[in-house]
Amino acid sequence: MKLKENNRMVYDFVKEHEDENITAADIVEATGLTSRQVNGIITMSFQRHKEEIDGEKVEVPLMKRVPGEPTTDEKGKAVVPKYIHLTEEGRNIEIEDAD
Repeated sequence: MKLKENNRMVYDFVKEHEDENITAADIVEATGLTSRQVNGIITMSFQRHKEEIDGEKVEVPLMKRVPGEPTTDEKGKAVVPKYIHLTEEGRNIEIEDAD
């Protein structure tokens, strides 16, 4: 699989921290990408990843968002963190740099 530079940064960060509960905000902080970029990459490139299987395009997620324990923010509002993790397919995919 070939990845563009920003997608590769996100994938590499998640792979390096796959035993940790990381959020999109952690990826934003580590990569310097915007929240919108990170969330778009996770959703469109990794959660909705499609592969051709038996001549058909099939959705094969490479990452997933896992809800954490609910907490409250400084305003008392309930917040449920969403941790980013690789799926089994995401752990085993071979990555190449895009041209």
